[in-house]
Amino acid sequence: MSESIRILVVDDEADIREILRILLESRGYAVTCAANGSEAVSHIAAHPDTDLVIMDIMMPGLSGVEACREIRKHSPAPILFLTAKTMETDKAEAYASGGDDYLGKPFSQGELLMKVESLVRRYRVYRGKPKPQAPSQRLVLCSEKGYVLRDGEVIPLTNKEIDILQYFLDHRGVIVDARALYEGVWKDKYLPSSPNTVMVHILNLRKKLEADPANPTLIRTVWGKGYQLDEE
Repeated sequence: MSESIRILVVDDEADIREILRILLESRGYAVTCAANGSEAVSHIAAHPDTDLVIMDIMMPGLSGVEACREIRKHSPAPILFLTAKTMETDKAEAYASGGDDYLGKPFSQGELLMKVESLVRRYRVYRGKPKPQAPSQRLVLCSEKGYVLRDGEVIPLTNKEIDILQYFLDHRGVIVDARALYEGVWKDKYLPSSPNTVMVHILNLRKKLEADPANPTLIRTVWGKGYQLDEE
């Protein structure tokens, strides 16, 4: 990996920060560490070109989830949560805050590196090679820049939100069920918990794209069938 790939590691435990720094630097990543959520937000505000954030959730002061919400005001870079909190509700909260992936503690170095490489690769591809898409009267997805234009308004999106919106744009006017969306975007096995993951991300997209998220007109729910992207 090139040293031009910049990763921010955020954990209140110095030993964990050091272990992750050594591991990631051994793979050629340029690593900066932060001891808490406030430091992480300040760093991203000053360095919005950071490629990936690896962040613990349970930290004193500003938690990882709270920090993620603040980071999303400055950068669409993927955020990988590392945490001992592995309940389904914890995962839903992490995703709802704008996180892209989740790895429970303890974790293997191999699994961590695979997730890091996958998130960085997709983020770099989006920034450098925009996907072709049919013209849209209301939405123009600028995936390489990390945002969508909605009627001319710039709306920042996370890496995963870009994935989901691109999938909907590729299937505009077609009802997409949760399984198809999950397998098409996450590229993973569909599990009983997968519909909740899909629902959280759809809610996040609606909050950003819909005039009234409680009564969506762009990404509609077709009851009993799935979701459909409609454009005027």
